[in-house]
Amino acid sequence: MSTNLTSANLLDRTLFNLQSVWQQINILKSDNVKLGPDLPDADIEPLRKHMHSCLEGKGGNVSARARAAKLGEAYLCLNDTGRLRFLKLLAEDFGVDNTIIKALAEQIIHPPEGTNIPKLHQQMRNALRPPGLELLMQFNSLPSGVKFLVDLRADMLRLADKNDPELRELDKSLKDLLRSWFDVGFLDLVRLSWSTPADVLEKLIHYEAVHAIRSWDDLKNRLQSDRRCFAFFHPRMPDEPLIFVQVALVKDLSGNIQELLDESAPLMNHQEANTAIFYSITNAQLGLAGVGFGDFLIKRVVADLKDELPNIKTFSTLSPIPGFMRWLDQLSDADLLTDKERQALNKLNLEAFGGVRETLKRSDWHQDEVLAEAIKKPMMRLGAQYLVHEKKRGRALDPVANFHLNNGARVERINWLADISEKGMRESAGMMVNYLYKLDEIESNHELYRETAVAKASGVVMNAMK
Repeated sequence: MSTNLTSANLLDRTLFNLQSVWQQINILKSDNVKLGPDLPDADIEPLRKHMHSCLEGKGGNVSARARAAKLGEAYLCLNDTGRLRFLKLLAEDFGVDNTIIKALAEQIIHPPEGTNIPKLHQQMRNALRPPGLELLMQFNSLPSGVKFLVDLRADMLRLADKNDPELRELDKSLKDLLRSWFDVGFLDLVRLSWSTPADVLEKLIHYEAVHAIRSWDDLKNRLQSDRRCFAFFHPRMPDEPLIFVQVALVKDLSGNIQELLDESAPLMNHQEANTAIFYSITNAQLGLAGVGFGDFLIKRVVADLKDELPNIKTFSTLSPIPGFMRWLDQLSDADLLTDKERQALNKLNLEAFGGVRETLKRSDWHQDEVLAEAIKKPMMRLGAQYLVHEKKRGRALDPVANFHLNNGARVERINWLADISEKGMRESAGMMVNYLYKLDEIESNHELYRETAVAKASGVVMNAMK
């Protein structure tokens, strides 16, 4: 059964809802903003003037909201080319004025006698706040305005050149603003179930980024009594999950995602479970990248599960290793295998398949039991090395590993052929990993990783590297 939900129709629905709501508060009929989809040069100056009128605030709050709504409507009608030009105009023409900054800095460094220094400090804080950000903040007062800003930042991250200094500064300002609005203290943790409104469940299907939800039946299976799904919501975005986690209640560690998601598997009595497996964590809003509340989600869910099911003693993930094959491709032939491993594999005449690298590119290599068993040991060794020792800027090279290690988990177990989906084979040669959240070690593990980048790992994982 198809979900019939695509990125295109979800976006179309969002645009329609925003435009419909905002049109209801547009009282300035003579102040329309008509822009071509590509935002041609002829439309730049009228747009710039409208942006200035939004900042001037003439006519009071009602008029200001109407101008902001018209500006938002105009943005939503642009294509990607037009949106990037819109954002560049906002960043370049409505950024921080360095002339004012220099003048204020001079007064602060060499203040005339009787100068009100606290007042100068406040003026400096105001001057460092770009007008473009002040303009964007006006959307906060509009219905669905917060969602609009989150999506606008997603556009910026998707379209902008990362080396563009003005857009980079605007992004940082907007991210800091969203971080203050989306502080974890403002968020609601909600358990989702089959009785959750259909439009929210539909978004779970659309947003799921780890293990695609294939159908409504698949989703229903993930919401059964031996499963849990929790999400953070913001009061200003009540129908939009910000981040959600899917949990399986099982006996002992799970080491195979296909078995865990098998729709034909019998239901387990959740009262008999002793382990909670976090098998998917998805950031649903791209515009909130870097805002960071995933660690709070896991810890809140652990606390809720402990209260509901005191029989649950073990909290672990079953996680992908998304960067493993990319890293493996960068290793030299000399670093790929030990002499002993090379000798063992030579007996299988892997050269007939183009060697280990070419063998791993075949979609069906795991179906050859002899070949899979021969490759297992070197791949498990390399997987352990990648997760525990490979770093980038003092953090684990693998993004999922960095997330869980920074949260205080440890690398507990690497699972062979745990995800034989096309994606799993392509990204990690089918391997998955259990990160264990041992409650009395979370804080010390986090501090060790934060200060030294040392990844805690079980004896089994450490032995795999020998």
